[in-house]
Amino acid sequence: MKNVLIITSYFPPETGAASNRIFHLAEGLKDHGFKVSVLTPLPNYPTGEIFKAYKGKFKDTSTENGIIIHRLWIYASNSKNKLLRLMAMLSYSFSLIWFFIWNKIPKTVIVQSPPLLVAFTCMLCLKSKKRHLILNVSDLWPIAGLELGAFRKNFSYKMLERIERFNYKRADLVLGQSEEILMHVRSIVSDKKTFLYRNYPEFEVPELNHKPSNGTLKIVYAGLLGIAQGIYKLCQELDYEHVEFHIYGSGAEQINIETYISNHPELPITYHGQVSRSELHTVLLEYDITIIPLLKRIYGSVPSKIFEYAKLGLPMLYFGGGEGEMIIKKHKLGWVAEAGNYEKLNAVISSIESEMLSKSMRQNIRENGKKEFDFKTQLVQLKELI
Repeated sequence: MKNVLIITSYFPPETGAASNRIFHLAEGLKDHGFKVSVLTPLPNYPTGEIFKAYKGKFKDTSTENGIIIHRLWIYASNSKNKLLRLMAMLSYSFSLIWFFIWNKIPKTVIVQSPPLLVAFTCMLCLKSKKRHLILNVSDLWPIAGLELGAFRKNFSYKMLERIERFNYKRADLVLGQSEEILMHVRSIVSDKKTFLYRNYPEFEVPELNHKPSNGTLKIVYAGLLGIAQGIYKLCQELDYEHVEFHIYGSGAEQINIETYISNHPELPITYHGQVSRSELHTVLLEYDITIIPLLKRIYGSVPSKIFEYAKLGLPMLYFGGGEGEMIIKKHKLGWVAEAGNYEKLNAVISSIESEMLSKSMRQNIRENGKKEFDFKTQLVQLKELI
């Protein structure tokens, strides 16, 4: 049985696309005969505080469903202060180095990136002729940070670019969630071995029994309420004449969203808080469509929600541009609206009629998703590379 170590900054019980992506990868590899262990910080995302069950611990090791999970100390913070966020990343890097010193590391290691500094620590410390380093790139940093306005092209940005190049060069194999990510990697290291790994998860899908709403379109958003998603602005820009908007999740914009809803009780917006992922899968199918927004088109970014909702058979309205938009169109998973154009978004919404939202449409979305992104097929191919 081959040993594989996965190093990530996010893992359940934390919620969100990043933790779900790595969880499914770990589960999938285990089911394909690998002995899987995971290195991750003590749970703290997205609150920026160590979860209650882990408070006061320096380290926690457990075996969950056959996977060994090592949770390491981190200076937890979700502050907007860049220095505090840097301290959080560095603290986890120091914990990783300490772990590397005192523990035997398997020959095959999968490293999640971003964060760049955490990936850099792993690539710097673990590179060996006898070790196979795999870099799993889910977003392109620092480019994404620049496009979101988090970075400026200064000395710090150039340093991050150098770290990014170093990580790609040190990796024996790069996994990317989008074609744009793999193109970018090959533009830096032309001969780098790459593999397109879509995050199409494995879970039991609920039965399709939804009946479209009459007259009012019930739109749902579920996920991180962060700056990049722009849910607060979406609340302000939607035309509510024939629309209800339902929100699940947490994040930096949560307080602004709750305040906006409180100040506008006449608007049909409901914030439901957070629910477990398994519960969410059932809840989502009660709605007519889901919206997947990005405040700006981010090069390389393909939201994991696309693949999860395809498995559920949930019609999508994509509002983020780029490769994600092309996937929705190509595989007939729903509708798209020009990124950042709220007038066009409202026009698309007004064009969606209840007759379009049939059970057969949802079944087709499920079938198309399985055909194009099947998780088991991807893992069989990935297994040959590991």
